[in-house]
Amino acid sequence: MADPLIIAGRTFESRLLVGTGKFASPQVMAQVLELTRAEIVTVALRRVDLDAPGDALIDAIDKQRFLLLPNTSGARDAAEAVRLARIARAGGLEPWVKLEITPDPQSLLPDPVDTLLATEQLVKDGFVVLPYMPADPILAKRLEEAGAAAVMPLGSPIGTGLGLRTRDQVELIIDQAGVPVVVDAGIGLPSHAAEAMEIGADAVLINTALAIADDPMTMARSFRFGVLAGRGAYLAGPGSTSRRARASSPLTGFLR
Repeated sequence: MADPLIIAGRTFESRLLVGTGKFASPQVMAQVLELTRAEIVTVALRRVDLDAPGDALIDAIDKQRFLLLPNTSGARDAAEAVRLARIARAGGLEPWVKLEITPDPQSLLPDPVDTLLATEQLVKDGFVVLPYMPADPILAKRLEEAGAAAVMPLGSPIGTGLGLRTRDQVELIIDQAGVPVVVDAGIGLPSHAAEAMEIGADAVLINTALAIADDPMTMARSFRFGVLAGRGAYLAGPGSTSRRARASSPLTGFLR
């Protein structure tokens, strides 16, 4: 673990987080999780029954290996998101939450005001909060000041696969952040994940791109290596760019 991801004092080897929606079956999801080598798995609270011992989705996840990160997906306001997080904790999950508040069902864009309000409340309640947010550098700083353990700016709208359309804003967030930055939503290809990692994101979260691929297993491996490649390139320190050609070999002095 030469380059660990650290969130709220907890150490993870993988920088790839995986969601659990849209998969053809819990068995396919479990195989994808294995191939990505992810360690943090998000679960939408509205899709599972924490009180049911035979919930197929929950049972398919090895809770000894993965941190189960409850997701307040579907919450329309701060009050609903806080209630869902409290239900998850009461149901026996760790007090970690991916906070997601999307009042508009058409755009599914996160509500910045209620996201900040819910973060403040959940931090007071003792939760480790990872808020999904617009790619707004000012909001990211406010969330950090409110106690968020990480910030999760969108790359592009949920499920679109459009990639890092918010790159300039995400770079500003990364430059000023004192907590990990996890790019979430819109990452459709391993190259998108690599791009996010190359500019200094600490991690990425992928769901739809894995679940709807013709071959989810191959896509899972590809995302794993895409994240590793992007992180490696960032750590290597890319050289500067130039508008003019620059020779990589000397033009004089051959054979001396």
